[in-house]
Amino acid sequence: MNESTIPVLTELQNGSDVRGVALETPNQVVTLTNDRIERIAYGFAFWLKEVKKLAVDDPHYPLRIAVGHDSRLSSERIKSALIEGLVNANFEVIDVGLATTPAMFMATQYIEYDCDAAIMITASHLPFQYNGLKFFTKDGGAEHEDIQFMLEHADWSYVYWGNMSGSVVPRYLLKDYAADLVDKIRQGINDPEHYNEPLKGRHIVVDAGNGAGGFFATAVLEPLGATTSGSQYLEPDGHFPNHVPNPDNKEAMKSIQTAVLTNRADLGIIFDTDVDRSAIVSSNGEPINRNNLIGLISAILIEENPGTTIVTNSATSEHLKTFIEALGGRQNRYITGYRNVINKGIALNKEGIPTSLAIETSGHAALKENYFLDDGAFLIAKLLIADAKLKKVGKTLSDLISNLKQPVETEEVRFKIEGEDVALIGANVLEDFRDFIRETPDLTIEPQNFEGVRVNTTGVFGEGWFILRLSLHEPLLVLTMENDELGAIARLKEVLKTFFNGQSDLDASFL
Repeated sequence: MNESTIPVLTELQNGSDVRGVALETPNQVVTLTNDRIERIAYGFAFWLKEVKKLAVDDPHYPLRIAVGHDSRLSSERIKSALIEGLVNANFEVIDVGLATTPAMFMATQYIEYDCDAAIMITASHLPFQYNGLKFFTKDGGAEHEDIQFMLEHADWSYVYWGNMSGSVVPRYLLKDYAADLVDKIRQGINDPEHYNEPLKGRHIVVDAGNGAGGFFATAVLEPLGATTSGSQYLEPDGHFPNHVPNPDNKEAMKSIQTAVLTNRADLGIIFDTDVDRSAIVSSNGEPINRNNLIGLISAILIEENPGTTIVTNSATSEHLKTFIEALGGRQNRYITGYRNVINKGIALNKEGIPTSLAIETSGHAALKENYFLDDGAFLIAKLLIADAKLKKVGKTLSDLISNLKQPVETEEVRFKIEGEDVALIGANVLEDFRDFIRETPDLTIEPQNFEGVRVNTTGVFGEGWFILRLSLHEPLLVLTMENDELGAIARLKEVLKTFFNGQSDLDASFL
């Protein structure tokens, strides 16, 4: 392949990750080539030396790096190229094979692994032809500026400590990670009569979407005594033949709902590809995701930590804020992006504001007690502990959010930005939108908002809210609407059309 026909390395950055095309399709060329992956390994090595200040150039004490991957078809190829670069840079590589993103971070925390850093090969829920890299040190995940540094220094010339050679050792991290989860659930439930099998009598089905999460049924739930019959798509398959492995996807959620009802299960669990996100389904087939999932884990953590703050992304329900405050907690609605939300939670704690949770509606949930790591499996472990305790008093997880009011209507509209300078166009549209809202009766701009324009509705538009914000990764403006009156959103959209149809740089056809 001609290297000049594909984007420059820095264009592989996707927030705090690296992502690109790893399998050729009729319309796409491979951007994650072996050469590029090897070069990224060198950029990673240089980052560890220059930014993290680790002694990467000591020939007597090589740093230990864990490398793992999800079920994607291109993972083995990418892993081989990545390990070649890491070995050339004198690292001791622990090849853990199939793994989850949270497990990779834990390789830097487990004493028996004691890795200085870890790399996860994944593109989360993106289509099968994509892949990518996520990076960790003992301090946590790499930030946006870290990825930029790695890609700008992705070349052998930066690995100037020269003619040394590392090594490769295989280990089964996922087995140890699962055993750790089992221990945590046993200790959390702490049932003296059924300590080893505290979930005995519970029927729980798991949908792994053919990603890396199938282990949770066989290596976590079954050792705890749960029945897992009816679980589906546990086998790793990078074609993702059944549905998109994404708890936020309607088709995926419908699949686990059907499995719960068909098997008359007590609970359903669904993971994304690399298990940093999850959601659940109640015994009656109702999904507990997005605002409801935030409300559920918030209720558990506020009871454990009275007065704690819950950090969320901006597009969360007004009812959720009311719910959290009624429990005695506080909500901090911050900007979109799981790293942004997590970093806000960490910052608040440093400021002396107790904050137990940072969570996005997409399912990224990071608990303070778990290193502020967005770990879908740990989130489920926390819910299973609460579920077991509730069962003893004749209640269910759904009872914890029975007072969380549900909106009558919700809708999301995405406007494609058609100009080249997406950020500038988006900023100009948002500024014009503020002026439009100020001039429109029954619409009031929410002052406590850090992203886009959030608006409260009254009068003819019913009791509700909406937010217009710039998408984090795509050339889009996203309009999210929620209302407590049937038909109110339709009336709102008719008025908003007068604004959006006048924006020459937006495709407003979906409105």
